[in-house]
Amino acid sequence: MWDKRDWEQFFDKAQLGWQRHPPPWPVAPSGANRVLPVVGFSLLELDDAGINSRVAERLGLPVDAARIGAYTPNVLALRAFVRLARRPN
Repeated sequence: MWDKRDWEQFFDKAQLGWQRHPPPWPVAPSGANRVLPVVGFSLLELDDAGINSRVAERLGLPVDAARIGAYTPNVLALRAFVRLARRPN
């Protein structure tokens, strides 16, 4: 059985990966040559990147089920993040 110190060490090591590669933050186009931050990634963006909603939650990615459509830079950022997350530390 793990004691408190074991759990603290586990969570400290788990956080190291996020410090190097924090999760991307979604944006949406707003007018000509402007983007604004939004609440989360749309389900279509997650699907295009090959991520389901359960995996997105586990990776700490914000999800906004109300958003419709996919913004290509968001999909590319998600793909790059997943590629980095799979790489061993």
